[in-house]
Order: sequence, then C-alpha cells, then structure tokens
Amino acid sequence: MYLEIKDLAKSYNHNNPIIKKLDFSVKKGEIISFLGESGSGKTTFLKCISGLESIDSGTIKLNGITLNSDNVYVKPQKRKIGFVFQDYPLFPHLTLRENITFNLNKQHADNLEYMINLSGLEKLLDRYPHELSGGEQQRGCIARALIRKPDLLLLDEPFSNLDSNIKFSMREEIYKIVKETKTTTILVTHDINDSMNIADRILIFKAGVLQQFDNPHSMYCEPVNCYCAKILGDLNQIEINNKTFYIRPEKLKIVKKSDVSVIVEKCFFQGKEYKIQGKYKDNQWHLFSQKPVELQSEIAVEFEKNDLIYFDSFCKNYFK
Repeated sequence: MYLEIKDLAKSYNHNNPIIKKLDFSVKKGEIISFLGESGSGKTTFLKCISGLESIDSGTIKLNGITLNSDNVYVKPQKRKIGFVFQDYPLFPHLTLRENITFNLNKQHADNLEYMINLSGLEKLLDRYPHELSGGEQQRGCIARALIRKPDLLLLDEPFSNLDSNIKFSMREEIYKIVKETKTTTILVTHDINDSMNIADRILIFKAGVLQQFDNPHSMYCEPVNCYCAKILGDLNQIEINNKTFYIRPEKLKIVKKSDVSVIVEKCFFQGKEYKIQGKYKDNQWHLFSQKPVELQSEIAVEFEKNDLIYFDSFCKNYFK
C-alpha cells in the first residue's frame, strides 16, 4: 500500500487518548475522506501524519518510507506532504504568483505553468490575497501545495469557510485537480456531502477509534453500527416482529395502498424533488416525492425487506 498507518496512538494526557490504535492503508491516487464530529481527532490525525504533532506509538509509512516508528522520526519539512488549511494561509503582502512560488526549489519550477493552468489561476497571478475570493484563495493554496509534487495531500476542512453557492464548484475543482495529478489525498471534513461527492473511500472516526472504512455506497447502505448509520444521513425506524429496523429515506416508495402510512408534517422542495417529513406511529420519518404533498395528509409507502438495516439492541435508543 502507498500509505500505511499501523497501531497509531496519540494522547495529550493518559486519561484522554485522542487516537487509539489506528490501522488503515491507502492506495496511490485515492481520495480518502476522514469524517467525524468536531473534537473526534480528525485534525490531530492530520498533524500526526504531517509531523506537526508527535505520536505516542505506532508507525506511519508513505511511498515506502517510514516517517514515524519507535526509533524513526522524519521532520515535517523533510516529508513530501502538502497541507492545505481551512483558513487560506496566504501571505497578505505577496501576490498570488509569489505565494505559489514562495521558497520553491528549482526542480519544481518547471511545474508552475502546468499547475497554474490546471487550477484556473492564469488571470489572477498578480493579485494580492485581499483581491481574491475565498474560492480563488483556496485554489491558490492547493496550487502551492501541489506544485512541489507531494506524495500526499492533506486537506483540513477546505470548504468550511466558503459560501454555499461556490462550495459545490470548489469540490469539483479539487476533485479534478487531485485526480489529474494522481495525488493521494486525505480530506478531513464534518460534512457528509463533501465525503460522498469526491471520496473514493470514507473513514469514520469517533472517540479516537476507527468505526468503518469503505466506499461511499457501502458506508451509506451497509453501516456497521449506529454511529456510522446516523452520521451518514437520515434513518427511519420501524418495528417488525418485535425487532427494531431502520431504512433510508431513498428506499421508501409512495404507493396508493399499503400497510405502512405516514402523516405528512412538512414538505419542501430540494431542487429536483420534494423532501417529506412526517410521522409513522411515534417515529419521525423522512422520504422523497416527485410531487408536492398536502400537509396533514396520509400517504401510503412501501419498501423492500432487503433494504432494512438491523442493529443489536444497544442501538435501539441511539437515534432518539
């Protein structure tokens, strides 16, 4: 594997471990999304990989080179890792061109024109950061990181400070750039839409422990536990034969007649379809419709049994 993390552990005190025995590996050119709540250890993990934070134990290997182990520590500046932060850290007194080429070795100077064109920054090079939009500044940061041809690109919440109207286009830009350059990338985010839209695989992290690591489809349709199921989207709860099951809103189909019916409480347009919020018995349900539905009306729904998700009894009250 291109990136290998083995038994990685990190804590700031013995009673509060941030990362507990983390194990996973990444193929060359993959985009991995590291998904979790605030405070779950996502950013600490990036700092450990980049060398900005020490680790308590474990090994980190990148492109065949050991960066961390019991007796090895490679300094951050010696690691071929690009790091893009969420707050666009461009030097305010330098132009965009000067920011991108700052402290650039001659061996990477030939990559300048290619990276500028790929990032769509040709007409912005003589502007200062305050003359650029948030998306333009972020593209400048990515170009600055990739021009040095890193073995690994780390993105820490790169979309969090962007307006919603440019967030989608920025996701597409980053995907295009990292796939074109075949750069192995780890994206840290708390937004499931970021993960679903550009990641080859998603890693869910909670309380310092890896919960699940798989492709977006499997993560969404086959979550391994309650936490993964809930963080990835809405779930509807239903009791069948004294067992509690869950089903995704997309798996429900509105029909003319069924044993299962929902009382509509909200119905709002989401671009290509309507999202319905309603009550099924004592549980709140979500589903989708191609047409608007009257409030307080009763609609019949059906689903396939193989779309039901089952967890053990520990999960029964997790979603309340």
